[in-house]
Amino acid sequence: MDYVFDAPSVDRELLDFAVRLAACAGQMSVQGFFRDDWHSRRKEDGSEVTEIDLAVEELVRNELAGHVPEDGIYGEEMGSTAGVSGRRWIIDPINGTTSFTRRWPLFSNDIAYEDEYGPAVGVINMPMSRQMVAAGRGLGCWVLTGEDPDLKSGHRARVTERTSTRGARTQALNPAGWPEELLTALHREVFLMASMGCVVDLVTGRADAVVIAGPSMAYEDVAPMPVIVAEAGGRVTDLSGGSVLGGDKTVLATNGLLHDAILKLVEGLPRSRNLNALDDGA
Repeated sequence: MDYVFDAPSVDRELLDFAVRLAACAGQMSVQGFFRDDWHSRRKEDGSEVTEIDLAVEELVRNELAGHVPEDGIYGEEMGSTAGVSGRRWIIDPINGTTSFTRRWPLFSNDIAYEDEYGPAVGVINMPMSRQMVAAGRGLGCWVLTGEDPDLKSGHRARVTERTSTRGARTQALNPAGWPEELLTALHREVFLMASMGCVVDLVTGRADAVVIAGPSMAYEDVAPMPVIVAEAGGRVTDLSGGSVLGGDKTVLATNGLLHDAILKLVEGLPRSRNLNALDDGA
């Protein structure tokens, strides 16, 4: 479901609650990051999971059950819990488990909330850098910092006003899985950068665009994006220009001014390559 701009504003208390949830998730994941008594394993889909992922999701689920017991929940690790309200929370307890297990401080805690109008709240917390972006439909997108972030002490997030794709700062996520055609087409026009903060960097002005291709994103990976990007003044779709939530799980997030031009650059190009052929077993 796409973001609806003229839908009613979400309740400010729900956004405050989501910020507190993401902060608690971040504190637990940071504590786990510096521990050495946990292990990772491969799930059926080949992705990694740790005890910390599971503990963080359980923490968030317990808080939701106590605060909004009628709402549904979908979490990456524990699946769906039905609700009766028609509203739903989406949890990615540690987005970037591969980074987490390799002690790269680039993971995030992601929370989204959907109501009868669609995406309503999105929060992406990067606990190792103590930076969070949080947005509510009709309430704006906010940058929050520190161990105990609060909307009252945050500042508004805003995308850049760059209009030329030539040299536009474009973050590339999962480029090892990109086909040569996609990589070359973008490299010739924009300034491709390694992705450090992805959408967080877009809405804080550190990047003009973000491209995610290669291995498909899961729903929980993209669920916070529509409200965060829209409320910061940007635009997000898949690489075909379709819904980022219902499309092929590629992502193009931009300041809006560059969006159509970048879509034109990648039009008709393949989105992924066979990574199994490159796997050395390490």
